Amino acid sequence: MSSDSARLARKYPGLKPWDIDTLVSEFQGLSNLDFNKGLPQRNLVEAVQKIEPQRGYDEVRSALKQVSLSRPDVIEQDEFIEVIAILRENDKAGAAGGPGVANAARAFEGITSQRAYERRTILKSEQNSSSAHTINEDEREEFTNHINLALAGDSDIGYRLPIDPHTMQLFDETRDGLILSKLINYSSPETIDERVLNRGRRLSPFQMTENNNVVINSAKAIGCSVVNIGSQDLAEGREHLILGLIWQIIKIGLFANIDIKLHPELYRLLEEDETLEDFLKLPADAILLRWFNYHLAAAGWHRRVSNFSSDIKDSENYTVLLSQLVPSECSRAPLHERDLMERAEQMLQNADRIGCRRYVSPKTVVNGNPKLNLAFVAHLFNTHPCLEPLEDTADHAELDDYLFHDQYDREARAFALWLNSLNVDPFVNYLFEDIKDGIVLLQAFDKIFPGSVNWKKVNTRRPLMRFKQIENTNMAVDLGHAQNFSLVGIQGADITDGVPTLVLAIVWQLMRANILQTLASLSTQGHRVTDQDMIQWANRVASTNGGSSQPIRSFNDPSLASGRFLLDVLNGMKSGIVDPQLVTAGQTEEDMKMNAKYAISIARKLGATIFLLPEDIVEVKPKMILTFIGSLMAIHQK
Repeated sequence: MSSDSARLARKYPGLKPWDIDTLVSEFQGLSNLDFNKGLPQRNLVEAVQKIEPQRGYDEVRSALKQVSLSRPDVIEQDEFIEVIAILRENDKAGAAGGPGVANAARAFEGITSQRAYERRTILKSEQNSSSAHTINEDEREEFTNHINLALAGDSDIGYRLPIDPHTMQLFDETRDGLILSKLINYSSPETIDERVLNRGRRLSPFQMTENNNVVINSAKAIGCSVVNIGSQDLAEGREHLILGLIWQIIKIGLFANIDIKLHPELYRLLEEDETLEDFLKLPADAILLRWFNYHLAAAGWHRRVSNFSSDIKDSENYTVLLSQLVPSECSRAPLHERDLMERAEQMLQNADRIGCRRYVSPKTVVNGNPKLNLAFVAHLFNTHPCLEPLEDTADHAELDDYLFHDQYDREARAFALWLNSLNVDPFVNYLFEDIKDGIVLLQAFDKIFPGSVNWKKVNTRRPLMRFKQIENTNMAVDLGHAQNFSLVGIQGADITDGVPTLVLAIVWQLMRANILQTLASLSTQGHRVTDQDMIQWANRVASTNGGSSQPIRSFNDPSLASGRFLLDVLNGMKSGIVDPQLVTAGQTEEDMKMNAKYAISIARKLGATIFLLPEDIVEVKPKMILTFIGSLMAIHQK
């Protein structure tokens, strides 16, 4: 036995010397070792299974969590043997416990029968010895299936698919940010300029951090709540955080088409005496319930749904919905089946006939998993809305007026996303509606100017009567005056009434104050930062590292439209971050948009939180340009 084997035998007494000789030989004979004789972590399961074919992915992954790696994402020879030693120790512990151990564990979890055990959906996700979280096994499986289907054949990550939906492999595959970036672009096309992503089979920790910066900041930009998620959490494979983020990204994609601009026929879902304005305030899941019930009523069915859990567990409403959407393929025969699991299976066979067996299984239907059933209904709407087109009559003048008067959408979207980044509660979906009671605005004031809100005087018990809402919004206007905001002619009632220009005015000044306050806190002198300070900083940085753009004089300088100045600023912040071969001349609108899109994704790669769209740069929207440059200046001064 070699001295190296003798050393390892002393270190791992549970392994026989001849076992160690075999393991060393097998490890050194692996074909995918790097130049320093280390094994990429991605190949660990395959290497272990070559020696011990019975080992499962999660079993090896769990053992690895107990090993301290000397190099990130690389398994050294000693560490490989330690994994094997842990696996074999676990085998001995399991044998000593016998079958009673598993039964005791089931009883501890409140599982009293084999049928209940098979329907169990919760897994424990241990990050380290001091923290544990639970994840839903069914959600992990269905979200993995979604990723496999959505990203199959992708030129950059197709070779990594399909991911096994029955293991924890998903959380390892998403650590480098590539799959999550692709998923964001699948749900919200062109959010990320993929030219900025670091690609390859092996990325350095720094490259993974850059990709994950893009993921986090792009997720914010499409409306995900990522207040407690950082790029390091993704790199460390924190299961509960990653699964939650994946659900938000998938949901945004599923909800993208539940929009009256894309489906004017949604107008048919308005109830008697309901205005279009009131209908548009409904969140997407409420509109889906309205759509579901519209078809149940059209089918002459006596039941209605008010949720995506208890009301669908028996599959009856689903069966009737499917038969109403596509009667030629989906019969009501499942209604005659008494066993709920079998009825759910028959209903899903109907869904399969119209290409919609996605996101749910008989188990998740009967268990009433709200996320997965919501996804199933959204998929049905996206593929078979089955609403009659509107007739061209004067009765729909209200809808026509709305469709042609959405000039405030982009600013309202950006400001709502910014408010959500402050972790306000509730989440802001529709700006003009969700801040009308003043509570979200007052939360924003208190976060930007701590202690400025006397919460004892705030009406917080929802729902609020109109006069109580106006008391709150008047308080917000008073706080704005105290901070020298320009609020001439704005009263609390204007905010409660959702007057677009006036709501945008106060929220914009809050956002601007937040940016300037951040910059002042990072300044060595701590002085108040002005617009001119930001312009001077941008001009100075843009001129370094070979920048060729002319200086700008204001945030509405026409030269900003080409995007080249902003790219020079970014390259001045970090030399080489901009690939000059990807920069266009910026002469045509398409070229300008390509540059703008590239600049936004690079900014996110550097860690900036950016809410503007490429169109805001091309059209030179000064407010949004200010937020862009302010965010860059903030991360540059850290």
